[in-house]
Order: sequence, then structure tokens, then C-alpha cells
Amino acid sequence: MGVRSRSAGGWGRGAGAGKGRRMISVSLWMICSSWLCWSANAQMKIPPETVQQWAVSYGKQILALSTKYSGSLLLQKKYKDIESTVKMEEVDGEELVKRFAEEMEGMLGRKMKSVKRLAEAAEDADLYHEFNATLQFDYYNSMTINSVDEEGNPVELGGEFPLEENEHFNKLAVNTQQSDIQVPTNVYNKDPNILNGVYMSEALNDVFLDNFQKDPTLTWQYFGSATGFFRLYPGIAWTPDENGVVTFDCRNRNWYIQAATSPKDIIIVVDISGSMKGLRLTIAKHTINTILDTLGENDFVNVIAYSDYVQYVEPCFKGTLVQADLDNREHFKLLVEELQVKGEGKVKKAMKESFKILNEAAARGQGSLCNQAIMLITDGAMEDYEDVFQEFNWPERRVRVFTYLIGREVTFAQNVKWIACNNKGYYTHISTLADVQENVMEYLHVLSRPMVINHDHDIIWTEAYMDSVLFNTRAQSLLLMTTVAMPVFSKKKETLSHGILLGVVGTDVPLKELMRLAPRYKLGVHGYAFLNTNNGYILSHPDLRPLYKEGKKLKPKPNYNSVDLSEVEWEDDDEKLRTAMVKGETGSMSLDVRATVEKGRRVMFLKNDYFYTTINETPFSLGIVLTRGHGEFIFTGNVSIKEGLNDLMQPDVTIADEWTYCETDIDPHHRKLTQHQAVFRYLTGKEPDLECDEKLLRQTLFDAVVTAPMEAYWTAVMLDSSGMEEGVETAFLGTRSGLMRVTRYVGSEKRVAKKFLSPSDKENIFTLDHFPLWYRRAAEYPAGKFLYYIPKEDTREVSGKMVISTTAVTVTVEKKTAVAGAIGIQMTLDLLETRFWATAKQPNDTDCSNTEGICPLTCEAMDLACYIIDNNAFIIISKERNDVGRFFGEVDGSVMAQLIRMGMFKRVSLYDYQAMCKMGGHSTSSARPLLSPFYGMVAALKWFLTNFLLRFLLEFNICGFWHSDHLAEAKPGFKASAQRKKADILQPCDTEYPSFVYEPSIKETNSLIKCGRCQKMFVTQAVPDSNLLILVVQADCDCSRQYPPITMNPKEVKYNASVKCDRMKSQKVRRRPESCHAYHPHENAKECGGASHIYPSVSLFLTCLTASLACLKASALVCR
Repeated sequence: MGVRSRSAGGWGRGAGAGKGRRMISVSLWMICSSWLCWSANAQMKIPPETVQQWAVSYGKQILALSTKYSGSLLLQKKYKDIESTVKMEEVDGEELVKRFAEEMEGMLGRKMKSVKRLAEAAEDADLYHEFNATLQFDYYNSMTINSVDEEGNPVELGGEFPLEENEHFNKLAVNTQQSDIQVPTNVYNKDPNILNGVYMSEALNDVFLDNFQKDPTLTWQYFGSATGFFRLYPGIAWTPDENGVVTFDCRNRNWYIQAATSPKDIIIVVDISGSMKGLRLTIAKHTINTILDTLGENDFVNVIAYSDYVQYVEPCFKGTLVQADLDNREHFKLLVEELQVKGEGKVKKAMKESFKILNEAAARGQGSLCNQAIMLITDGAMEDYEDVFQEFNWPERRVRVFTYLIGREVTFAQNVKWIACNNKGYYTHISTLADVQENVMEYLHVLSRPMVINHDHDIIWTEAYMDSVLFNTRAQSLLLMTTVAMPVFSKKKETLSHGILLGVVGTDVPLKELMRLAPRYKLGVHGYAFLNTNNGYILSHPDLRPLYKEGKKLKPKPNYNSVDLSEVEWEDDDEKLRTAMVKGETGSMSLDVRATVEKGRRVMFLKNDYFYTTINETPFSLGIVLTRGHGEFIFTGNVSIKEGLNDLMQPDVTIADEWTYCETDIDPHHRKLTQHQAVFRYLTGKEPDLECDEKLLRQTLFDAVVTAPMEAYWTAVMLDSSGMEEGVETAFLGTRSGLMRVTRYVGSEKRVAKKFLSPSDKENIFTLDHFPLWYRRAAEYPAGKFLYYIPKEDTREVSGKMVISTTAVTVTVEKKTAVAGAIGIQMTLDLLETRFWATAKQPNDTDCSNTEGICPLTCEAMDLACYIIDNNAFIIISKERNDVGRFFGEVDGSVMAQLIRMGMFKRVSLYDYQAMCKMGGHSTSSARPLLSPFYGMVAALKWFLTNFLLRFLLEFNICGFWHSDHLAEAKPGFKASAQRKKADILQPCDTEYPSFVYEPSIKETNSLIKCGRCQKMFVTQAVPDSNLLILVVQADCDCSRQYPPITMNPKEVKYNASVKCDRMKSQKVRRRPESCHAYHPHENAKECGGASHIYPSVSLFLTCLTASLACLKASALVCR
């Protein structure tokens, strides 16, 4: 009363003004206190019952919408009707994995036979070939074929070489009637050794053709010569780099090195005394890196530097050998670049330490337990070191010593050579960078002697790799493969004791072709097959991610082929699965796993049964996974071919083109057929010779008949006189046989989702690796209930978003249930939004007498924020369109934190051991192994030509430098491109990230969140028969200071120095290769080396020089 009167009277006047002001202050304080008290206690109240009514109403609307336009009830009825006629079988995982392994063994066995025929032919050809030093012979050089000079005449070693695009060879232009020759730029292509080798190996052409006719699934076949040339079938035009240089040298490839030698333990000992400064140290470092590049995952290594004292390049590896996998090799390279010269060279201490490491490893049963060698890199040895060899190596000479004399000086050449010759090694003199490659390769020929003399043709299989450098084409660069290879020896009696290795023959096996022998349809919706090597590394796995995106380009990760099984199947905490598979055992086990979909955004909890066995005659093991509830049972039904074929050929039907219904790769005439066309031609008798999967065809025909009524149903919906609901664009279904039916309710020009279910939409169609995403997610939700989500790739668009609605269809026979398929619709977000905003609004004439709280309640109110979120807390509907598709915790951390605290959502920790992280600003060298060969070469050339051009031209063989493609990874001065910031460079790392899952037992909740001087109320209500929740939140209370956003961003797992050391040193269980060739009594160890070079021609020198100067000019322009 007093307050109102004072307001009316102008706040008081006269002598009582002071007292009046005090009364006003008190009154204002009371008003403010009352308002604050109301704000804290008489908080805005959102009636839960109103939100519940909205949820029930909205649930009925979207269920009716999804049911009507998908036809799910009709499809479920059709499968229900046939339950009495089908046969339900339990899948025998142990029998299945054995059958798959036998089929893979048969396929790989055919490749091995082809390689054996090549090796025999090459050896016979050499046996009857007499070396001719003056031989003149023109051959097809892959660099010059089909090239003409200015006058239109074929260039030397060119000539007409017909090429035709071939589906079987990745659509590359090839000549399937002829092989051709590739020679590295730094090797003279008319050297007598090259000409004689090429002439001799012409005999392989007929064998290449014969092999391909006997086994049309063969891909590339080749012979890599010890002299450096590479014969490839089918012949291709080789693509050089932008400078016209070919750095590919077959002798550097892993398949060549593995086939040429047995496993080995290597200690690299490098002199870093004061005399090794400058260019000598640069050459020494490059020599170390080149040696490292000749090692593989079956080898073991350590690197020691010496001057006045001995230092381990990696102190963590003191006194031990570590596996020479890619990670450790790259780690050594980085550390080698930090070496600096100092003091006086004391080689005896270093040699003693090296022998101790090797002896202790052998005594403990560690390392390769095969060849052992010390690589001594020095510019001279002055000490009396004979007693070291007497103590540790003589008379058995079990450890070979290879010596590399660095620099132009030859004062100590005899001393250094003596060391090698008296320890069954080999001596080389390296005076320039160009000498490094050829001289390092000599040690491989020495190690191969016992195998060659014994004539043991061991077949080797490589780890998975992507040979992007081989053809310099995108088609090849993204193809994971393994190689089977075999050494080729000289059988001439007069050179038998010399153990002459002629080269290596091999053929590639694309891994996706191998995995086709474990068909998806036999493994169920979440099932899969995988392969790993004897070292525990993944060969093939649907969760292997070998590529990463740099800008707009896809590139292989630096460690893509050394991903351990335990890093993919990371729920196998005790590594029981890994250990059993590495040992080549046959068995089974079960694991509870957290599987992810949508690139890790969503998690599913599965119970997986693992079955595994070895693939005989290979170092590989096969595993398959069957998921409980999905992979346990498979049902079969019968229909006539005529009836099934009629339904299969309807225009709305497709089948999985990446699956093998019929083998189209055997007969060249079939290679252009799609799987759908092949099935039709086989079933109609037009192509009776096609090899087809009869069981899969029966399932497909059966599904075609059962789902046939859907076409008529969808057509009737479109023709309904009541009209189509605007926004429903596509109806679709998929079955366990890879069959899909799709009807477009809207023309392509009006569709929001133009890419959805197109051949390029790999996530949503059947592929070799997985079932469609909507199928996999529906299978984890109760049949008949629809699951709604916005695809991740669709979240980037602010307008024109699409929503997927999908549900599973099942078949049950005698209480055994199998998923038959999934069905759903794709609609626009606008449609769902329109329905929701119309539902989430009470009219003004609402009876509010029995409602406690705000009434009428409407989401249009400014002080309310309303959301629809899915079961992983991703926003589907929000007033702010930019929020759609985002994780709700990023938008409102306070409410999300409360939902987690109340148990409505559960936080799940996930791990990614194949992640790529931006390197920290403090790091200086960790990025270097991440440089691609291209960037590395450009950086190397820029550094080298800028700093050493004059000296280089005077002393060096330029072309040899071009060949050193690994040099870029090794030089500390070869920095990353100036345009790229170090912080932007990605490197392999381990990350942890969260996912969030709704707890379906909690249907509703509401709460108050205290945020300083205000409280935020929210109400959450599950939408019936869906995976959605309605969330109504008080919007006028900002809690962002007290509750930061909750994100799903991955965090790098940081390891301290001790843990890092343990991880690098740890030697997991591995299976050693069965054969070892380290000794033969008839070996001629007197042939222990000297300087040897293959010199390029003058014209070749000038070509390289021109390219070098052009690069220098380009670098100068960049610097400006």
C-alpha cells in the first residue's frame, strides 16, 4: 500500500524526505528479496504431464507416418506368413572358419604355384644363357614405349606397345600379351648387366601368359632383378614424377628383401668421432636409414653410436634388440638425425657392446634366432681390434660384420676391409650419397648365400601394403594387397659356392579379393572376417583405417601396415585372441564389445563369438565374428527360379554389387557384367559356365519373392487420392541376402537427399565390409519400433537436412529368431519439424484448472527451449537450425550433465589406436616420418640444392641422389614445406573419446539446476515406439559459467617417458618364420667386397642435372 502510494506521490517531499528515503530503501530491498526468493524457489514450472502428452501424440504421428510410407507392417506380415515353410539353421562358427580358411588356402596356393613356375623358368633361362659383354638388345622400356622424337620416329628402347584399359587391372591401360621393363633413373638402362638380364628374362613372357590363362584371377606378375631392372606383366607405361624421374627400385621393396634373405638381427654401429663431421656424417646417416629400410617386421635391430664412449641412439633400448617394425624404424631415423660429431673414435668398445647384445639375445631366445650381423659405418679404424673378434666371434664367425668406409680417404681401407673379410661379411667404400643405395644392397646378397647354395626356395608373404609408388595412379594407391614372392638363384655349377642371387619373382594378391571368400551374408548383420600376420599385425579388418585425409587428399597413414590386432580388437584386454591367432591355433572365445558406427559417433553393445584358425602354407591366421542374436541363426526357403527371377528383375530391385553372387573375374567376357546382370544370365541359362554361389542365389530369389508385394504397396501409396505427405522422399528395404528395393516418392530434382542410396553412398548400401548403416542400427532396436537419426554427413548442411526412419524385420521359428531385413523411409527434416512444432503448443483456450505450472505451455515461448534428441543425444529438432545434428552436451552442458547424473544417459569410454593428431608446437622432429615421399623429396631437393649444389656437381653422382627417396625422411635440415605449419602436421596417436547412450528403462525425468542466482528447470520425456526424447528447457537461465559444454572430442592419450619406453621395447607374442638360412659350409666367404658402382651414361647425367637445375629455379621462385 505504502509502496504504491509513494510511487503515485512522487517518492515523498518536505521535512520527512530523509525518513521517506529510508522507508523506500527498505521497501525496495524487500521487493528485490521477494523477487530473488521467487526466482529461486517459485521457479518457472514446466508441467511434466503436458510434455508427456506431447510425446505420446508426437510418437503416434511419426509412427503412423513411418508405418504408412514404409509398409513395414506388410513386410513383417509377409515374413511371418512364410515362417512355417522356412528352415532355421544354427551357424557353426568353427566349421565356417575352417571352410573359409580352406578356400583361402586354395586361392593363395594357386598364386604360389604361379610364382614357382616363374622361378623355375628364370633359373633355367639363366642356366643356358652365356654372358655377352657386347650384347646389343632393344627391349620395351616402360618409360619410353609409344614415345617418338621430334621427327616422329620411335625413341630408343621405345617402339609401338599396344595398351588397352582393363577392368581386371584397376582400369589401367595395359598390354596383356607382353611384359615390359622398368629401370630406375640412377641405373644405366644399357649397361651390359642390364641387357644380359633383360635378354635372359625374355623367357618369362610365355610363363606370365600361361599363368594368367591357368588362373585368370592373377593380377600383377613380375621379376625383380638383382641388377636393378624390373620386368612387369602385363606391360604398362610407367609414370615418372613431375621431374621425369623414376625412383622406384624393385630391390628396395619389402617383397624383394624378405624373399632374398632370412630373418636377421642387426646392430648398426656408427662412428661419430670428430673426423666424421660435415659431408661424412650426412652420408653415414643416409647409410643408416638405407639399412633400416631393408628391414622388416621379422627382423630385429638396434643402433649404437661411438666416439670416446658408446652411446645408444635410443637409451631406452640399451642392451636389447627391438622388432624392426615401421614405428621403431622411423623412431630410429629421427634420433639418428640428432647425432653430432665429437671426440675420438674408439671402435673396440662399440664392437664389444654389439657382440654382447647379440649373444645375450640368442641366449635368451630373443630376436630372430637366425642371421646376426653388425654394420660398422666409419671413416677409419686405427685400434687393435683383433682380440674383440677372437673373444666374441672366432672361430665360428656366427656374427657377420659388414663395413662401410665413409668418405674419399682410403688410408684405412685395408683395416676396414680386413674386419669384414675375417668375419664373413662384406666391405664397401661409400664416398658420395649416390653410392649408398647400391653398396648397402650388397649385404643382402651376402646373407642370401647359404639359401642360394642350398637351393632353398622359401616362399614369403608380405604384410599388407599400398604400393602407391608403383603405378602412380589413384586406382592402385588405395588398394591394399599382399605379395607372394620367391628367390631366383643361379644354378651354374662354376658359381655355386658364390651363391649368386639373380632376383625375386612375385605376384600381388588384392586383399579384398581374398576377403570375398568369407561372404558377408554367412556372418550376419554385425559379423565380419579378418586376417592377421604371424607378428600380430592386421592384414585385413573392416575396422582397419589405413588412410587419413590431409586437406582434400587421402593418404596412407605412416603406420598403416603395422596396426596390431590388439589395437583394433581392443576389448581383448588379456590379448588371448591375439596370442592364440599369432601362434596359429584353432579355437573360439567370446567377448563383450563396444562396437561403433557412424565413424565412432555411436556405440553398440554386442556379445561377439570369435572363431579362428590358421591358413596353411602362409603366415596368416583367419578370424570370423558372429554376434549373438544376429549371427547365430540363418534361415533358408525355396521358391522356383521362374518366380524368383521375375521378382528379382523388377526395376526397384538391386543386389549388392560388391558381393560375389557369381564370379565375374574368371572369364574376361564377364568382367563388365554387374552382379545383377550376371545372376540374370546364369539363371536364364545364357551363361551356364558362370561360377555362382547357389546358397546365396536361393536366399536372394526367396527374398525377392517375399518382398515383391512392396512394389505394389509403395505404388498404391503414391497414387492414393488423399495425396502424399510432403517431405517423404524415399521408401527402402534391405534383406540379409544383399537385396534392396527402393522407391522414390519424389523426383530427383526435388529431393533433398540426392545422394542417399546411390552407388557412391557407401555408408547406406551393402558393401564388402558392412551392411548398410540403417540396417545395422535397426537390428539393435526392437523389431516394429522405428529408429530415427540424421546421418553424420548430412549434419553439415544447415538447410535441406534429411532424417532416416528404420525398423528391423525378423523371422522366428521354434523360438529361434533371425533378422530377415530392415525397412524404412527417408524424409526431410522439415516434415518432422512441422509435426513437432504443431504438437508442442497448447492452444490459448486450454483448460488449465488441473495443471500445476505454466499453462498453456508452448515451445514458441521465448523463455523455453525445446529439443528432440535421439538415443545418443544428438539433436534432431531445435529452434536453432545450426544445432541440428550436434551433440546436445555441446549446446547445453548443464542439462546434459544432469541427465548423466540422473542415469538417463550413460557415458561410455571408447579408444582409437589408429588416430591421427596434430603435433604439438613444442615438437621439432616428430613430424618428419609423416612427410609423404613427394613432400620429402621436394624438401630434400630444396635444402640440398640450395646448400651444396656446387660441391654436389663437382663430387657427386646427381642421379644417385634422385634415387634416394628415403633421404627426405632422414635429414634434419629437410624441413616440412614452408607453407605448412608444424602444428597442422598430423602424426599417429592414441585417443580416448566418449559416447553417450540413453537408458531406456527411464522414460521421463525433470529437475532443477542451480546456476548462481537462477535455477534452470527442464523436463525430459521419451517418445513412445521410437528412440527419441523430447527435452523442454527453461531458456532464460544461463548456466554456461557453472557448466561448460560436454563434448565428444577425442583427447590424445599421453604416455610418460617410462611408459613410452616400455611400449616400444615390449616384444609381444609372435610366430617366427619356419625357415632360417644363416650358414652353409661351402660358402665362399673370401669374396668380401671392394668399391662397386653402376654408373649412368653422360646423357642420363645431363638429364638429371637439368631436372636438378629446374628444381633449384622453382625453389628460388617459391622462396621469393
